[in-house]
Amino acid sequence: MNHGWIYHDRIDRSTAGVTVLHYYSQRYAHSTVQEWQARIEQGQVRLNDRPVTAETRLQPGQRLSYHRPPWQEPTVPLDFEILYEDADLLVVAKPSELPVLPGGGFVEHTVLWQLQQRYPDQTPVPIHRLGRGTSGLLLLARSPLAKTHLSQQLRDRTLRKTYRALIAASALPDRLIVNQAIGKLPHPTLGYIYAATESGFDAHSEIEVIQRDRTSTLLNVTILTGRPHQIRIHLSAIGYPLLGDPLYTVGGIPRLETNPITHKIPVPGDCGYALHAYQLEFVHPRSQQPLHLTCIPPVPLRKTGE
Repeated sequence: MNHGWIYHDRIDRSTAGVTVLHYYSQRYAHSTVQEWQARIEQGQVRLNDRPVTAETRLQPGQRLSYHRPPWQEPTVPLDFEILYEDADLLVVAKPSELPVLPGGGFVEHTVLWQLQQRYPDQTPVPIHRLGRGTSGLLLLARSPLAKTHLSQQLRDRTLRKTYRALIAASALPDRLIVNQAIGKLPHPTLGYIYAATESGFDAHSEIEVIQRDRTSTLLNVTILTGRPHQIRIHLSAIGYPLLGDPLYTVGGIPRLETNPITHKIPVPGDCGYALHAYQLEFVHPRSQQPLHLTCIPPVPLRKTGE
């Protein structure tokens, strides 16, 4: 069992006037109205740190908090290798299935929590995110200088990230660029989800075919933008979803029907797809020297003889 968690929300003008029960049941539809009613009656929900009733109407600026009791988190690999470390930086090899940040039922079974136990005085801060099912290089800042400089490199698109990806046998050219915009679509349980859209955030992926066989195509995909689920969306948008992707299908659109095995609607945190953060290239924030880091891919994502 973990130690529980407190989820915080601040009320803005768009949600002012609704009841506490309506707010939670509409905003967090992963639970039923009856479940939220019971939590409120049990005192798990507080308004401005005080007990509240389900019928209380909310006002702008108020603070809601849901005090979730301890629960058993799903079993995931918690060990990871540190590939680079100095006073400013930390680079770890994240295993697939281990989330980076709390969310989706995970708090202590995350990279961030595990690092808090190792570095209690100043926990490293992730500069970018990896999906739960993605393995490989995760860059974190250990100093304010590093956080500022690396974040700026992300904004300037000078921090290059190259991934290994596996798709079905394809007729893709050896090299191509995908600039499909990525935006939000409605989702029945999450509220919204990112997908290929006509308008949205610009996104740029450079794809290189590095090996082909009868059943699969191995790719290097370099991204300068870091939109949510960018590689998964871009590859499915051009007709080749990642092998094993339970969510994104041809066209870059998420599946919204219930999975017949799990009896749930797929969400981004579901694993099974073949994606690995293979290389990172950036400038060290203190020395100003270029760094090029590589993380050996799992066997299905290696070239023959690699």
